[in-house]
Amino acid sequence: MALQHDPRQNQLLAALPLDKYQRLAPHLKRVDLTLGKPLCESGEVMSHVYFPTDCIVSLLCVVEEGDSAEIAVVGREGIVGISLFMGGMTTPSRAVVQSSGSAYRLESQLLKEEFDRVGPLQMLLLRYTQALITQMAQTAVCNRHHNLDQQLCRWLLLSLDRLPTSELLMTQELIANMLGVRREGVTASAGKLQREGLITYHRGHIHILDRAGLETRVCECYSVVKKEYDRLLSYQRLG
Repeated sequence: MALQHDPRQNQLLAALPLDKYQRLAPHLKRVDLTLGKPLCESGEVMSHVYFPTDCIVSLLCVVEEGDSAEIAVVGREGIVGISLFMGGMTTPSRAVVQSSGSAYRLESQLLKEEFDRVGPLQMLLLRYTQALITQMAQTAVCNRHHNLDQQLCRWLLLSLDRLPTSELLMTQELIANMLGVRREGVTASAGKLQREGLITYHRGHIHILDRAGLETRVCECYSVVKKEYDRLLSYQRLG
């Protein structure tokens, strides 16, 4: 059976009142996003925003030497391109597809016009932005104060929350780049989780076997971020 695609698989779009959603729907274009595809480079003005449905986009900070570290992940709960409605137009971060899948693209100007109507979409986007800022801040804390095993568990759980499946397509080298650590460290941590029966990993396929087990090993950073998303974004359709 062919996979059915619907923009409202993105939870921000699903939370809009029907009339507001129908105003945007004709302008939403589904795009397939492959692993590693850049959606925005640092300092660029994005011509479109993206509403992921079954993919994950990583927001990265890149230093002059070319190294990078992930500051946040965006999936079906959110939008890529918050700078466009926050007034900055450009962002210092790079947006790259972390897990392949689909998203719905919308012209930036159309989103800004709807945002400026001061209605349900504006409220949703501002709440989402606050939750995203919490994720960024907690990621900085986690990278500084917690060990790699805890960081990997946090990364796996945040990714799992943003996908409709329990499988991630991601190499250890890419995970290392996201976390800003050496690949050997990720290999050791992933191997430990696999031996404990929490995950299986084979040729870029990570399958989560025991989510509860990961939650017992992760640092508090994951729960801080999740609770803030749950508090701000119940995703009940707004009237």
